Amino acid sequence: MKKIVILISGRGSNMQAIVETSIAQQWPAQIAAVISNKADAAGLAFAASHGIPTAVVVSKEFSSREAFDSALQQKIDEFEPDLVVLAGFMRILTPAFVAHYAGRMLNIHPSLLPSFVGLHTHQQALDAGVKLHGATVHFVTAELDHGPIVAQAAVEVLNNDTEDSLSQRVLRQEHIIYPRAVRQFIEGKISVSGHHVTIADA
Repeated sequence: MKKIVILISGRGSNMQAIVETSIAQQWPAQIAAVISNKADAAGLAFAASHGIPTAVVVSKEFSSREAFDSALQQKIDEFEPDLVVLAGFMRILTPAFVAHYAGRMLNIHPSLLPSFVGLHTHQQALDAGVKLHGATVHFVTAELDHGPIVAQAAVEVLNNDTEDSLSQRVLRQEHIIYPRAVRQFIEGKISVSGHHVTIADA
């Protein structure tokens, strides 16, 4: 039984999608914990209501990114995860932290990487006038939003789209591709060679 630890900063809608999908599909995995860097993250209540252990490591209580990441790593490792999943975890992670979980930490980014890294991706897409936008599941590396790509989903950008309307359509796709990618990882179907990801039976 593989163990998954999910990191959130807010409502954790992708975390909720992963939890619900894992239950519905009876994954050979356990959501071992949901950890937040904010004590008031709404997703903690959802996790607790599903019997999932929760923990909080408050980022603003630490004097440096390194100190916070060290404390967070210690808390994560208490649950001995096979996979760490970032689900709206709004922190830039230090290279040492990323290296510790190399090859076993996934993130979802709301754009078709390598386009539109960082924040406000939907507005970036609208400003650029692209016709397709979307979301990307990728392995986390020290370079922000540049890890090997596991999955992507595209949505058409409509003429009357706003940042909010576009984000809602992208989020619906996130809730499909992220649980699928997590399941493929825990079933051992994902292999990485350099920057290229191969998925068995895909």
